[in-house]
Amino acid sequence: MRTVEEHREAALGLVAPLPAETVPVARAAGLVLAQDVLAPEALPRWDASAMDGYAVRRQDVADATEDRPVLLRVVADLPAGSSAVPTTEPGTAVRIMTGAPVPPGADAVVPVEHTDAGTDVVTVRRAPAPGAHVRRAGEDVAAGELVLAAGTLLGARHVAAAAAVGAAHLTVRPRPRVAVLSTGSELVEPGAPLARGQVPDSNSVLLAAAVEAAGGDVVHRAAVADDAAALRDLLAAQDGSVDLVVSSGGVSAGAYDVVKEVLAGTGVDFLQVAMQPGKPQGLGLLPHGTPALCLPGNPVSAFVSFEVFVRPVLSRLRGLPVDPGPAERAVARVGWRSPAGRRQYLPVALEKADGALAARPAAAGRGGSHLVASLARADALAVVPADTQEVAAGDVLPILRIPG
Repeated sequence: MRTVEEHREAALGLVAPLPAETVPVARAAGLVLAQDVLAPEALPRWDASAMDGYAVRRQDVADATEDRPVLLRVVADLPAGSSAVPTTEPGTAVRIMTGAPVPPGADAVVPVEHTDAGTDVVTVRRAPAPGAHVRRAGEDVAAGELVLAAGTLLGARHVAAAAAVGAAHLTVRPRPRVAVLSTGSELVEPGAPLARGQVPDSNSVLLAAAVEAAGGDVVHRAAVADDAAALRDLLAAQDGSVDLVVSSGGVSAGAYDVVKEVLAGTGVDFLQVAMQPGKPQGLGLLPHGTPALCLPGNPVSAFVSFEVFVRPVLSRLRGLPVDPGPAERAVARVGWRSPAGRRQYLPVALEKADGALAARPAAAGRGGSHLVASLARADALAVVPADTQEVAAGDVLPILRIPG
């Protein structure tokens, strides 16, 4: 039986970061930067006003007070975006808006609130501090300075920074294209009428949503009956056209385990992993080289397998660092049993107890890998070591947060 770490490394060994592509900066949010972004010039590009007000020579208004205001002649208007370059001579001021370049001769900005807002002559009632309300050229970033490092997962603030330094396009890793397949003749689309023995296909919905949340792009989602020919045709249609195939069901030792029947001996290995739930697993390369991760069919097993194996693979495809494992701990609120020799991943609800993070099984009573409704109540997976068979109330356990 393979350990969790061994199977995870085998899964990661199937993939490498996707080739980079160039996209418009406005379409880059959510992607991973593949090439550093450097500032071609300083930002701000010039000394700029940080306020609506008047650009002045500070020595002209250094003694201004409410009782003894200073009057200055207004020689120009500078709205943001203006290319005019008026000179601020002694005894004059330039009316200026936020973001406009500070004109030659001026060394401070008086906010309009400290004046009478005059347009021909302005009355200044308060002296500004040296350099007041002036954004200095290069105080944000210097020319040639690193703005964004390769490997950054781009959010709104990152693409804004790139746009601010004039980057029209960014070199990024694309979202991995993923096909999600559920197998089982009992599966029907959610909402369809159910005959005896049929169940809604929650697995493909679960896995597709998890793929999208992890940064993948689900290009095909389907439920396939336990029909070897149909599954073979569907896999052949996806092989070579997607970056990853994720299937659920049909990987154990049953009479109708069609995934194992179709793929065993083709470059995909089926084995057992020392974990609970999720012991039966499959992985490998399809005939045209597409990586395939074959997960068990019980919904909780499929979900746990996604978090432990599929999410790291998607991270590597995207060019992101792979999460090394649980960093948080929580106190068990109640006790439960764990199978001998297998690492348990138990869905738990988190709460605060006596100022500490505490965990309680999300499923009331005995848990089970089929209890998909209880999975919605879980905030994390409590990770119980393989050599622990009994968790007692008060034990401290590692937890894997469930994103979203």
